[in-house]
This record gives sequence, C-alpha cells and structure tokens, in this order.
Amino acid sequence: MKNTIIALVVIIVAVGAYFYMRSPESPMDAPTVPETTTDTTAKTDTPKTGETTAQKKTGQSVIGVSVEGRDINAYRYGSGGATEILFIGGIHGGYEWNTSLVAFQAMDYFEKNPSAIPANVTVTVIPVLNPDGLFKVVGKVGRFAASDVPASEDVQISGRFNAHTVDLNRNFDCDWQSSAKWQNKTVSGGSAVFSEPESQAIKAYVENNKPGAVVVWYSATGGVFASSCHNGVSAETNTLTQKFATASGYPAHQSFDFYATTGDMVNWLAKSNVPAISVLLTNHTDTEWSKNQAGIEALLKYYTK
Repeated sequence: MKNTIIALVVIIVAVGAYFYMRSPESPMDAPTVPETTTDTTAKTDTPKTGETTAQKKTGQSVIGVSVEGRDINAYRYGSGGATEILFIGGIHGGYEWNTSLVAFQAMDYFEKNPSAIPANVTVTVIPVLNPDGLFKVVGKVGRFAASDVPASEDVQISGRFNAHTVDLNRNFDCDWQSSAKWQNKTVSGGSAVFSEPESQAIKAYVENNKPGAVVVWYSATGGVFASSCHNGVSAETNTLTQKFATASGYPAHQSFDFYATTGDMVNWLAKSNVPAISVLLTNHTDTEWSKNQAGIEALLKYYTK
C-alpha cells in the first residue's frame, strides 16, 4: 500500500511538472529576443528601369508625356539657387540625336562637378524633348550610344518629327503657321500653336519655373544664335550669346536667317521675355563636348554672385 501511494505521488508530480513546463508562462517556451545590433551596411535604393543611380541623386521630375506616352524628364542640379539655367536637347529627336548626347554629357559633368554650380544658381537639363522621335531612330528610351543610330539618313530624318508628324520647333507661339518650312521642305507646324503635348510640356515648365536663361541645342550649322520675336535681341540674350560663343569658339549670330522659320521655340522664349540662345552643333554626329563645356562654364561664371 505504501509503495502504491509513493508511486501515485510520483505520477502526480510528473504530470504537474509537464503541464507547468508547457504553459505560456514557461521560461522554456518564452520567445527568444535577438541581441540588438547596428547595421553598418550602406542602404541604396535600386534605380527603376532606365534610371541611373546618378539620376536618382538629382531632382529628377517628369514635366510631360509625349504623344506615345513616353516621359519627358527634367534633371535638376545645384543647391537650389534662385537663378535657373535651363538646357534643352533633342527637340528634333532622332534627326538631331547628337543634341541629346551633348545634354547627357552635360548631366554627367554636373553630377561629377557639383562645385562648378554657384550657390545662387540651379541648373536644369531636359535631354530629350521629343522622346518619340528619338525612339523611332535609336529604339531606346533615355540613354543611348552613337552606335545605336542607324546609318540610314531617311530613318534619321523620320525621327525629326513627333508621333503626330509635327516638327516641334514649328509649334511655338512666334509667327506660328500650320504649314511650315524646314529648309526647302514643307512640314507640319501642328493644328494650332502648342497643339502638341511636348511643346505644351515645355511651355508649362517655363511658365511655372521662370528660368533666368535657356540654352537649346540644335544641329548642324556650328554657331550660337540669339533669339527674338520682332522685339529685338534683349541685352541679356545678347550677353548670353557673346559669353557662350567667345568661350566655345563658335561664331555668334544675332539671328538665324539661313531660311525662314515659324513657330520657333527660342523665339517664343524671347517673346515671353526669357533670355534664350540656340547652340547649333557643327554636324549631326559630334557633340563637340569641349566647346560646349567651355560655353557652359562661361555662363555659370557669368551668373555667379
């Protein structure tokens, strides 16, 4: 009998211990708290498709969308100075593809040389104002190489226009005409002034941001051209023309008079009282970066306060 009682006590104690150890408050089942550690690994965002890490560091924004739905991007550099210098490439898409390449080179320069931008200056680059025309030729969105450009002149010419077959540099509000001229060819200036989403995008950008100076790259004559729209060349535009031309070695011109143009963007800027110049590269293949770097640096120096 005594042995039976002892056995029962042992069983009861064992069962009680088992249920105690399985209870939520049991130290054996308490959640393990990891040691606090400091992660010293640098965190970097993965760029989106078509977006470089350098672009993420800048103030990148989409200012509009093309006929076929491609973004028109603007890239901002500097510490936020009140005076904005705006550089624009690629208004004639794949026909003047080297104007986009020189704009991309300018972006690389600003990224690598932030101290070149004065504290009172903000620089903005719109490298491709006609993304549909560029895509038609190079088959890429954003960055591309000269090797991506087909040799066919007909293909390159077809990329001059947007997806509505409008010459965007004939769609602005200075002497606009629906039937416009490019050299000895008749081209479309659009159904109305600012009829195209690309020209609407730059119009809205200029009106909202009021840049202090605008430089637009074209090709291919080799020169710096002042802007005006029957109101004469402003003193500031004349200064920009001379500064860029002297530093770059391009000849300076008071107007573009090789053939009549209507609806020109830089002349609309002049009409809007925005100092603006056209920088025409010498041919359709070279970016002439050393010339343009010198011109850019001259403008930055001029606007330094």
